[in-house]
Amino acid sequence: MTKTLLSFGHGYSARALTRLLSDDWRVIGTTRSEEKAAALMAEGTELRIWPGADLIPALNAATHVLISAGPSEAGDPVLNDLRAEIETRRDQFEWVGYLSTTGVYGDHQGNWVDETTPLTPSTKRGQMRVEAEAAWQSLNLPLHIFRLAGIYGPGRGPFAKVRNGTARRIIKKGQVFSRIHVADIAQILAASIARPNPGAIYNLCDNDPAPPEDVIAHAAELLNLPIPPAQDFETADMTPMARSFYAESKKVRNDRIKDELSVELIYPDYRAGLRALLAAETGGV
Repeated sequence: MTKTLLSFGHGYSARALTRLLSDDWRVIGTTRSEEKAAALMAEGTELRIWPGADLIPALNAATHVLISAGPSEAGDPVLNDLRAEIETRRDQFEWVGYLSTTGVYGDHQGNWVDETTPLTPSTKRGQMRVEAEAAWQSLNLPLHIFRLAGIYGPGRGPFAKVRNGTARRIIKKGQVFSRIHVADIAQILAASIARPNPGAIYNLCDNDPAPPEDVIAHAAELLNLPIPPAQDFETADMTPMARSFYAESKKVRNDRIKDELSVELIYPDYRAGLRALLAAETGGV
């Protein structure tokens, strides 16, 4: 029996999931960009330019829904446009997934957080995600929330900046980030689809929260290039957006994806992930 995934904001992580789904899946994705639509259709995804397109036929066909589209100050774009239509179809959906962020936890000064940690975001982006999560939770859907750490993978690694000399090792005492390879995001989403648990919340991150400067240094070592010089966070020339990422420091636990979904991470730490990225770029390292 054909299953249909309706993917709102069909981007980097959703595309990785699509590549794991079997041929008997129908995938309908939305994008804002005409330019992106052609590339996505080449992957076998049916594309709708949205906002704009009539999504009622897609909603009528959907057995599974994935929401990657992020909120704005106006709220969640999917619910703003289609809340009533989604609510009336709750019984036809086998699984609904919402991609959120570990930014909902806020700053914990380098200490550990898990899915039960109170949500105390310290940025506007984090607060909007908290509000969007709550809005989706209010709908009585078979909802699964996935809180993603920093995403990397093909096309999103540090090697290009290290090679061209623009990589920076920003040093802020006690700063640690969690991260996740896009291939692991995809396998976790697929595992959840195979084993639905409505109401579940999962942190998506690897086993090794680490200072960001360590990741840059390791990338340089893999490339046999000089390690970029350290720059103090307080005096570094950074955009407000870049600086805001350093407003929070925490280590994120991932036990639930292993215990409930039996996930074995493909890339359990950034070292394994970077080695694989470089090997894919160079044909072996």
